[in-house]
Amino acid sequence: MTTDPTTQTLDQRGVTDDSQVEALFQEVRQQFDKQTINLPDDEIGWRMKRDAWLGRKAGVVTRITENWLKTAAPRLRPTVGRCLNDLRSHVEERLEQLHAAVVAAAGSAALARERVDLSLPGVTRPIGSRHLVQQTFEEIERIFLSLGFTVVEGPEIETPYYNFEALNIPEHHPARDTMDTFYLDVPPGSQPHLLRTHTSPMQVHTMEKQRPPVRIIVPGKVYRRDNPDATHSYMFHQVEGLAVDTDITFCEFKGTVEYFVREFLGSAAKTRLRPSYFPFTEPSVEVDASCFACMGRGCRLCKFSGWIELFGAGMVDPAVYGFVHYDATRVSGYAFGLGVDRLSQLKYGIDNLQLFFENDVRFLRQFP
Repeated sequence: MTTDPTTQTLDQRGVTDDSQVEALFQEVRQQFDKQTINLPDDEIGWRMKRDAWLGRKAGVVTRITENWLKTAAPRLRPTVGRCLNDLRSHVEERLEQLHAAVVAAAGSAALARERVDLSLPGVTRPIGSRHLVQQTFEEIERIFLSLGFTVVEGPEIETPYYNFEALNIPEHHPARDTMDTFYLDVPPGSQPHLLRTHTSPMQVHTMEKQRPPVRIIVPGKVYRRDNPDATHSYMFHQVEGLAVDTDITFCEFKGTVEYFVREFLGSAAKTRLRPSYFPFTEPSVEVDASCFACMGRGCRLCKFSGWIELFGAGMVDPAVYGFVHYDATRVSGYAFGLGVDRLSQLKYGIDNLQLFFENDVRFLRQFP
């Protein structure tokens, strides 16, 4: 059995001059080259070879340092050191080459395993869809755009003047109570600001900038101090509508409402107007539709009345025209406020408003 030369000192091997030192290192180098002719199978095989030669405790280079360099006679130490550095550089360079080759081979093997067969049919990737509330917004907009309305948007932070006063809601009206409205913290002496409780302020903003005729719808978010439950949320969605001109009558208003209900709920839907009260309309009505679940015969959805309440509306109160300097003796119009979340619930049979805000994919996937 051949003894590993690196386990013995130079004295034990009878090395006495520089030529013998160089010959001994040449023998070790040839042994390394022979062991590294073939490429290791994988990263683990390469690490084993690296540790065998460069390992800190038992590597060949480490053993040469301990057994040859440190114990060498002073006259031989320069030659041993030079030859050892050359050997270490050669080993490190060759091992780096082997590692690069191993990595490249592994990458090629992975590509071969994962090669795409272009003859196979493509895979359809899910890309999501619009939220149901957004779909309802777009459907409402489509209906009113076909009637000549224009879509406008406004700020979600308003002043009490535009949110209340200019809509004929006086200072001490219950709707202005802090229990119903989110007021913002502002510096002392500054003008109060709030989160709009409806999209109606854009009626005033628009009429201030535009003379009749005016036909707009205002989609957006609104905020009120409601405790979240199956039918309430502190943030919800609304579409406000306004039409003002010199010859608008209640008959035109009724026709517009009936057209929207038929387009949104189906041609079989019937409409009923009930007297109601809103500060900015006179007369005011609640718009009901015949129950599409029981066709008016009575069921749990319509509380056995045959009718479902949809939204509030009415003819614009002449007092509102005074805030925008319209001549109430020459113009007339109507306004309505659609609760988008409620309309979505009714149309698609959703019994919990909170589902719109939970981002549950199982729910959202039902409305592609």
